[in-house]
Amino acid sequence: MKVLLLNGSPHPKGSTYTALHEMEKIFQENGIETELVTVGSREIRGCIACGACGRTGKCVFDDLVNEIAPKFAEADGLVLGSPVYYASANGTLTALLDRLFYSSHFDKTMKVGACVASARRGGLTATFDQLNKYFTISGMPVASGQYWNGVHGSNAADAEQDLEGMQMMRTLARNMTFLMKSIALGKEAFGLPEKEPKTFTNFIR
Repeated sequence: MKVLLLNGSPHPKGSTYTALHEMEKIFQENGIETELVTVGSREIRGCIACGACGRTGKCVFDDLVNEIAPKFAEADGLVLGSPVYYASANGTLTALLDRLFYSSHFDKTMKVGACVASARRGGLTATFDQLNKYFTISGMPVASGQYWNGVHGSNAADAEQDLEGMQMMRTLARNMTFLMKSIALGKEAFGLPEKEPKTFTNFIR
């Protein structure tokens, strides 16, 4: 099994990385392969709603989004990590996720999602809520931990001192591992849930 972790921080070894790396150690202890990709330092433009991906199956802007898409398709789980910027996720990560989820047309049903936020002080829960919405629109079960997943600290050393935050990361990774393995067994026994054709309704006045 494999988990893809996306670090939305522009600081590749900062507090967000520290949280994700704590999860990585637990995944690896449990035989889960991991890959961590640093997103926050890359140049990622936002979606322009051109619709080209509907014809080609990939984003018209051929950058990290199209590199990550096949990794996401192969993964059993996806972890999103972001620093808090004005009570929301890093703009670079948000731009990538908008395009990644919209332009990739493989079935994401029952891939397990989890997100982590890091902040000096506030905005963790708003960022946590924002990131979870990418999972819930895609039929992805959301792994939970023992609190709203986050760590406090301005840098990696600070985050390491957040003992409760580090424990939350380990708990989240263990719960996510259990959920992925349970879903794998369920798919073998029962398959995936039945899907109806999608209905799209536009509300106009």
